[in-house]
Amino acid sequence: MVLDNLNTHTPAALYKAFTPEEARRILSKLEFHYTPKHGSWLNMVEMELSVLSSPSLNRRIPDLETMKREITAWEQERNEQKATVNWRFTNQNARVKLERLYPKLNLS
Repeated sequence: MVLDNLNTHTPAALYKAFTPEEARRILSKLEFHYTPKHGSWLNMVEMELSVLSSPSLNRRIPDLETMKREITAWEQERNEQKATVNWRFTNQNARVKLERLYPKLNLS
C-alpha cells in the first residue's frame, strides 16, 4: 500500500477501525510504502484527484447534491474502465531524482 506521510496513515489506524483480530488479519496482507515528504506528485491518490478535477470539476457546480452525483458517475466510469495508474517511477529513478533526500553513508 502506498501512503503519504499523514500522521493517521499507520497500522495503528486499523486497530481503531476494526477489532484487533481483524486489524491483524488485514495487516498481514499489507506492506506499507510511504511517499517522500516532498513528493506529493508521487502520491497515486493525488494523481487520481488530478484526473477527477481536470474535466469534471473545472466549472461552478451549483450544489452539493450535483457534485456528489457527478463524482459518483465519474467513479463508476473509472471503475468500469478498470482505470489504473501506470507507475513508471522506479527505485533507480528515485535514487537519481531524489538523491539529496537519501542519507549518505560514509564507509571510510
